[in-house]
Amino acid sequence: MHGCGFRCAGIILIAATLFGCDKPSPPDSKEAVRPVKSFIVEQADASAIRSFPARIDAGRKADLAFRVAGKVEQLSVKEGDHVEKGQLIATLDITDYKIAYNNRKANFDKTKKDYARAQELVKKGHISKMDYDRLEAEFKGARSALESAQQELNYTKLTAPFKGVIAKRHIENFEEVQAKQVILDLQDITTLEVKFDVPESQLRELQPDRESPESRRRQIPVKVRFSDLPGKSYPLTFREVSTKADAKTQTFQVTYTMQQVDDVTILPGMTATAVVDLSGFLNNGQRHLVPATAVVGDSNLESRAWVIDEQSMTVKSRKVKIGRLLGSRVEILEGLDPGERIVTAGTPFLLEDMQVRLLPDREQAEPRTQELNNQ
Repeated sequence: MHGCGFRCAGIILIAATLFGCDKPSPPDSKEAVRPVKSFIVEQADASAIRSFPARIDAGRKADLAFRVAGKVEQLSVKEGDHVEKGQLIATLDITDYKIAYNNRKANFDKTKKDYARAQELVKKGHISKMDYDRLEAEFKGARSALESAQQELNYTKLTAPFKGVIAKRHIENFEEVQAKQVILDLQDITTLEVKFDVPESQLRELQPDRESPESRRRQIPVKVRFSDLPGKSYPLTFREVSTKADAKTQTFQVTYTMQQVDDVTILPGMTATAVVDLSGFLNNGQRHLVPATAVVGDSNLESRAWVIDEQSMTVKSRKVKIGRLLGSRVEILEGLDPGERIVTAGTPFLLEDMQVRLLPDREQAEPRTQELNNQ
């Protein structure tokens, strides 16, 4: 909050400097009309709505691979198939692994018998303790080798670790595969993840209340919308937020979850829009966000905004109380009402009761939603 205060103070100081510098005197003609860019102050709840491009991901996913190499003998699933936990989905040719198992089994049987005889002979003193230890070690080594062979034989079968859907199949039957080569992508889409990137300035608004047992983020209403489903939105539940910014975009990834819905198919990889409603958490919803260029400083370094009287098309300056600087916008805590039109460009050249005209819409600032997304 202190950092934002410094930045807001910087805006006021710059504006005050502009007031104090020499500038062209206004025209002598009382009929002179100054063209200005303007902005209509929105309702507090509307100004606290954030929209972010989002992407859908599976709630749980796994890349399936064999732990041993071999030729695929059977691949019993295709893309889009639903599988149950523990279901057999692929097998390798077991010929080589069976031969290795039988060889180690024969060696195990031999060393087991030798070790059993040695136990009797060492008791009677017919063999030395050294020979007994050697036979015992050979037996234990053969047992471990047999267990390893059995494990490799088991690894020739691939089963589903959880209930889900086969998202992608990377191989076909009878292909040779290497150990740990991904052959199938499995996804659980009963729960979906909605991920979106949040700029640093807006991440602060989502910071948890560390004095409360429950994170503040969990209380903020967040919904997801899809462009091809007008009028529909689905509630989300907070899961996690990254604590390291992306090196390229300097944004933080936020993850929410949603349950799969019955009325429409939502799949991983789809795009959506996450809508965050901060109206109930920012100064009790009583603040407004306006372009930072609308706030100027007077000779006493007090923050002021120029309000347009749309009946007479004249302007008057009004004292306002500012809060934090959020991207290209600043919080107005007091001094402005919803629906009022304020000047956003040309403020250093305005005088009290000066007549103005509004620039056409195409020359105004970019739409609010796009600006908020770029904060």
